[in-house]
Amino acid sequence: MNSVMTPVEGAEVRKQGWLDYRTVWRWHFYAGLLSIPFILWLATTGSIYLFRPQIDRWLDRPYDSLDIHGSPRAASAQVQAAVDAVPGSSLHHYQLPRTNRSAIQIIVGRGSDEFRVYVHPQTLQILKVINDDHRPMMVVFHLHGELLMGDRGSMVIELAGSWAVIMILTGLYLWWPRQVKSLAGVFYPRFFRGQRIFWRDIHAVTGIWISLLALFLLMTGLPWATNWGKYLEAVRKLTGTQASQEEWSAGRSSELAQHAALNAQPVPDAHAGHPGHARVMPSQFQALDAMIATVVPLNLAYPVQISPPSAPGRFWTAISDSQNRTLHDKVFLDPVTGAMRGRQNFGQQIWIDRWILIGVAAHEGQLFGIANQLLGLFTTCGLITLSVSALVLWWRRRPNGVLGAPMAIGKQRFTFGLVVVIVGLGLYLPAFGLSLIAVAITERFLLRRLPPAQKWLGLQAVS
Repeated sequence: MNSVMTPVEGAEVRKQGWLDYRTVWRWHFYAGLLSIPFILWLATTGSIYLFRPQIDRWLDRPYDSLDIHGSPRAASAQVQAAVDAVPGSSLHHYQLPRTNRSAIQIIVGRGSDEFRVYVHPQTLQILKVINDDHRPMMVVFHLHGELLMGDRGSMVIELAGSWAVIMILTGLYLWWPRQVKSLAGVFYPRFFRGQRIFWRDIHAVTGIWISLLALFLLMTGLPWATNWGKYLEAVRKLTGTQASQEEWSAGRSSELAQHAALNAQPVPDAHAGHPGHARVMPSQFQALDAMIATVVPLNLAYPVQISPPSAPGRFWTAISDSQNRTLHDKVFLDPVTGAMRGRQNFGQQIWIDRWILIGVAAHEGQLFGIANQLLGLFTTCGLITLSVSALVLWWRRRPNGVLGAPMAIGKQRFTFGLVVVIVGLGLYLPAFGLSLIAVAITERFLLRRLPPAQKWLGLQAVS
């Protein structure tokens, strides 16, 4: 995949069937130019997020070894302490403790914000209150997926990720081994042939090893993107594969809307006329202890959250919030007796949800334990190596006064097969399709009128 930033050895134009080699090479260059800075960002933040369970557990260690003597207080009292700690809030989730010495983590909502309240299970002392979005790993999550810019940042990441897919596909085509006489330079680099060959091999060999894994990461990250997530939702409506509720959020606005929806149900105010108190009544949570007694023996994967209904007349739910989405069992609980009224496991979800959730779990490194995390780390480190080597190759070979794109020779060929591939990718990756149209219009009606810009960008064809 060396050709991101370097010329093809052997100056002649090569044509490979229905794809023009130099055209693919130019696409590879421009796709890399757009996506490499974001690949470095995504790979770095993604490497950190892969180890979220271990980091979260390390951060929570002060609250997992409390001095507890005697029986804990009732869950309803714990919830009341939590909502009182965040005035004007309401219960979103009661999280079962990791051990019998752990603090109770209760997630309450106010507006579109969620706060995690750490409550001593016996004394009801408030040990910590933090906006859930301000937790270190959630900051990394939002840095990774939206640059802390909400939906706009998500759109930028989606655009860069879509062009990264093009970069990898074109790179695979350019550097897939043909007529191989030696494994050197294909499956392992040549270290003693000079810097030019060294960097070329580092780039090409890394690309061969990690391209398919990188494509998997890019594709499985799309459901979180604002535009692609809404695009998927529209397609599901048309095909009748829409679920009642998705277990992921398509962008920041969708996530905040989900938070706000949990506050929509009006709850009687236990402290009417006393501003600043939570909009809850202790009697609303009397069945929580019975619910906990029902859920604990089920041994759902940690963390397990018990949540009130978002609309009147519905059951409470207990669900595993494990990052391994295949372990997401949902239990429906009677709001009065706490008895189980139904259960839905992963295998009962619609097929498209199962595939997406498997991909999401693998993307986060949580599908098959530490091996999944290490495989993800191998891929992100490979992407960093691929990007850095591409930049080194470009910097060493760039001509003076121009960007250094591969020169177009003659008119580009657009065969039927190539058009089919472009249209297919444009439909699957709408950010790529729309941006490609925008680039074509810009080049046709603006850049052609600016010869210096054309020359600098390498858009002028050499006959």
